[in-house]
Amino acid sequence: HIRCKLERNYIYIEVISMGIKNLSIRIDEAMLHKLHFVADYEGRSANSQVNILIRDCIQKFEKEHGEIPIK
Repeated sequence: HIRCKLERNYIYIEVISMGIKNLSIRIDEAMLHKLHFVADYEGRSANSQVNILIRDCIQKFEKEHGEIPIK
């Protein structure tokens, strides 16, 4: 179950599931609009788009620097 809420340039993402955590970020209104535009174009929610961007960033980092250990 995922809930997203925009309030005062914050995105509140709440995910209710074991092993999945919440993350709040500050984001400029124009950037948020563009994020939604890209996500809609890709057929995704903004939350899914952010998760994909984070995943891709981590994969690129690990490819260059090795796997990040999970504590």
